[in-house]
Amino acid sequence: MSILRFKALELVDHRKPVLVVPATESRSASFGKNVFNTEAMRVSMSGSAFKKLQATIKQGHAIDSDLADAVAAGMKAWALAKGATHYTHWFQPLTGATAEKHDSFFDLDGEGKAIDKFKGSALVQQEPDASSFPNGGIRNTFEARGYTAWDPTSPAFILETAGAKTLCIPTIFVAYTGEALDYKAPLLKSLAVLEKAAVDVCHYFDKDVQRVHTTLGIEQEYFLVDKALYDARPDLVMTGRTLFGHAPSKGQQLEDHYFGSIPSRVHAFMLEFEEEATKLGIPLRTRHNEVAPNQFECAPTFEDANLAVDHNQLLMDLMGKVAERHNFKILLHEKPFAGINGSGKHNNWAMSTDTGVNLLAPGGRPKENLQFLTFFVNVIKAVHRYGELLRASIASASNDHRLGANEAPPAIMSVFVGSMLDSVLDELERTAKLPLDKGDNIYLKLGIDKIPAILLDNTDRNRTSPFAFTGNKFEFRAVGSSANCSSAMTTLNAIVADQLIDFKATVDGLIEKGKKKEVAIVEVLRDYVISSKNVRFEGNGYSDEWKEEAAKRGLANVPTTPHALDALIREDAAALFERHHILTHVELHARHEILLEDYIKKIQIEGRTMGDLAINHIIPTAIAYQTKLINNVCGLREIGLDGDHTNVTLDTIKAISRYVSTIKTEVDAMVESRKVANKIEDTHERAVAYCETIRDRFDVIRRAVDKLELMVADEDWPLVKYRELLFRH
Repeated sequence: MSILRFKALELVDHRKPVLVVPATESRSASFGKNVFNTEAMRVSMSGSAFKKLQATIKQGHAIDSDLADAVAAGMKAWALAKGATHYTHWFQPLTGATAEKHDSFFDLDGEGKAIDKFKGSALVQQEPDASSFPNGGIRNTFEARGYTAWDPTSPAFILETAGAKTLCIPTIFVAYTGEALDYKAPLLKSLAVLEKAAVDVCHYFDKDVQRVHTTLGIEQEYFLVDKALYDARPDLVMTGRTLFGHAPSKGQQLEDHYFGSIPSRVHAFMLEFEEEATKLGIPLRTRHNEVAPNQFECAPTFEDANLAVDHNQLLMDLMGKVAERHNFKILLHEKPFAGINGSGKHNNWAMSTDTGVNLLAPGGRPKENLQFLTFFVNVIKAVHRYGELLRASIASASNDHRLGANEAPPAIMSVFVGSMLDSVLDELERTAKLPLDKGDNIYLKLGIDKIPAILLDNTDRNRTSPFAFTGNKFEFRAVGSSANCSSAMTTLNAIVADQLIDFKATVDGLIEKGKKKEVAIVEVLRDYVISSKNVRFEGNGYSDEWKEEAAKRGLANVPTTPHALDALIREDAAALFERHHILTHVELHARHEILLEDYIKKIQIEGRTMGDLAINHIIPTAIAYQTKLINNVCGLREIGLDGDHTNVTLDTIKAISRYVSTIKTEVDAMVESRKVANKIEDTHERAVAYCETIRDRFDVIRRAVDKLELMVADEDWPLVKYRELLFRH
């Protein structure tokens, strides 16, 4: 296998940047050219059908068959003109990836004549086989029927693969019995619930508000490694991360990679995937080197949350395809390299009204600032109430490697607001007993009119916080780089909506008792500030002191997925999702089951891969090298050079034996633990067993293998080393 390693390195040394011919038109001119967006609809449909579709989408009404046929006709004509030959319902099952089944536009009419066919019924609904997708016990294996249903709020697009063009229609995916089997359906429901709750609260301040849009900007971090080096690492191929690898002498300690000059091959890759993303309407704006070697980031501008999630899923797929053309492999695993920064996907979340107001942006007038404080404090209160549920929304086997590490937010859900806003909230708490007399200027008396409009620039950032306010939005930093953001956003939308509903009910109750509206709002906000104070933390989230302090505050610290997911099936979670009609009890328990199964399978794959590499590659290599050393000692003794000449070599031989013995013993124990765990019928108990009796052995095996890497001659070592993976491009 060492031959494969050196052949891979030789390939890398001869790589040249792939020539990317920049588009002749500007980025703005090519934006969305492969998207059936508003302009494409206007051109491809009759005026009356176009207006009816836009009104239907805005009002959230069902689309009738006549309108569906009109849209399908226009969409087909547009897609055929673009060179598409097939169409597919593009959906997001609970695998975490996207799915598609392609159907041809080609058909035969009753007389056997070839035609292009695409009706409204095919646009609105399809019936893919649902039996092989995760369902958490909702369906029996032999029950195959499921339905995809068109989401008209996310425009169709044309995806090109190997020269073939396919019309992709974003859809939801549900079981024959109606339960959601995807990420999109609950997200759409949560957005609708949050919108209504936010509009109701907005009417305290502006009766003209009719819509509130949840906006989202998703920063995507990733690693790039050369494809040849990737293929020479079976652990990367099978698990997405390196199970072995000693830290290189130079890692990220010089801090010279962050925002550094982008390597030429990487730059060519970025240029191509950005241009492809632009055609698909993905509004990428930034690119840069991240902290770790060979780690990078791209980020779009803010969009409607549903569209932002669709675009991020599409982006991950697109980046992988473009990377292949540049002889790269993209690594989206949250922790592909030990001792090196992992990758996250920071979700920048806010709410905006149809009147153009960002509800999380301080204003220049007292009334605007009271509105800002209302939404700001309610979000904090929601995180305090449902912190464990928010933690569960980002739980996965891969994200467990990152959360709580030295570069990632901890598994403790806390909120950072910045020193200035922290003092504003403290002041609001301090004035809790301040008498408010009739005729008082409540804004002036409480200092609300003093919140500066330039607060955006007066708030520092805290990269150790999992949920931080950054001036006009909240940044949910704990979401993993490979995750479908729908899970986290569905939960965040739901808990904030629930909190806003409670807030309005409480304020309305005080108003009915004769309280002035502004006084009632402030009184409730004061109570929330006091009751949620424990979730606010301005310090270093990486520190052990914070873990101790968080425990005193009653904040949960749940570092592993099997235990974090417990929050999904508690009564408060079920009640939350059911009363807002986002997820039923059955759907919630099914997702809990699916996530546990996913955890078990991923740890199982890692364990099997680790055992295979250790027994079939590492140990034979170590023994072969040990044999060379033994022959060396024997040769030295034959010519009379014993004693000091052989002692060092003998020490190495003994050390190799110890590490080989440790590896064999631990791998055998891991296999036996897996056999025991596999017999456990309860999925939760089996997941816990995988976490505590199997995964916990990984570090011991790895430590021994990494020690051998330092002992065995470089020319004999079978695995591509960290210094080669991280610094060759």
